[in-house]
Amino acid sequence: MDEFIDAAIAEAQAGLAEGGIPIGSVLVHEGRIIGRGHNRRVQRGSAILHAEMDALENAGRLPAAVYGRSVLYTTLSPCAMCSGTILLYRIPRVVVGESVTFRGEEDLLRSRGVELTVLQDARCIELMQRFIREQPALWNEDIGA
Repeated sequence: MDEFIDAAIAEAQAGLAEGGIPIGSVLVHEGRIIGRGHNRRVQRGSAILHAEMDALENAGRLPAAVYGRSVLYTTLSPCAMCSGTILLYRIPRVVVGESVTFRGEEDLLRSRGVELTVLQDARCIELMQRFIREQPALWNEDIGA
């Protein structure tokens, strides 16, 4: 298994333990995690704090060249907001834990030259399927449904 997707899954589990939505993300530069986060919309009362946004925020302000040589790992396919952020900061590669429960803007990312690897990791799928079953209203709020 990949240590970075494992770290993203650990973030997702931390978010769930806090009463939030179990999606996690890490930003990796030159083989080292420089930012980690999880969906904190519930915990912070935020409209935009998805896992990818949290990981980037926690990485802090960085030179454009750092983003351009980084890989973003996320447990769930990125939504339109997070995909826009990936494009804005020119992150060249994204590793997605799963897109079974939600398929985000993968076509957009690929069309703009982002290398996307979708793992369909059973742990990520099970975590989201269980959450969606148990918290459908919260899930729908998170994806804007």
